[in-house]
Amino acid sequence: MIRHCVFVRFRNDVADDERAAIHADLEALRRVIDGMGKVEFSANTSPEPFARGFTHGFTIDFRDAAARDAYLVHEAHSRAGARLIAALEGGTDRLMVFDLEIGA
Repeated sequence: MIRHCVFVRFRNDVADDERAAIHADLEALRRVIDGMGKVEFSANTSPEPFARGFTHGFTIDFRDAAARDAYLVHEAHSRAGARLIAALEGGTDRLMVFDLEIGA
């Protein structure tokens, strides 16, 4: 399984309902991408001082690397990603993506 971890810093003017809509866009991808599992989205709650300015994150579980790769090139992912990037402070400068192989 691949756990796709994404960390972001939203602009201060991005309302909670826009964040929720972005999450809904990502969740909707499960209906069109085979092998895409649950999507978890949250504000950072860590008491440790190592967030480096990232305020929110989400994870997506994929059955395998092939499912993740299909997600990366899917047109619906491109649209959802563009909406996310537009809501970030500094665009892709406030985006970090890290994939973990789970259960290998």
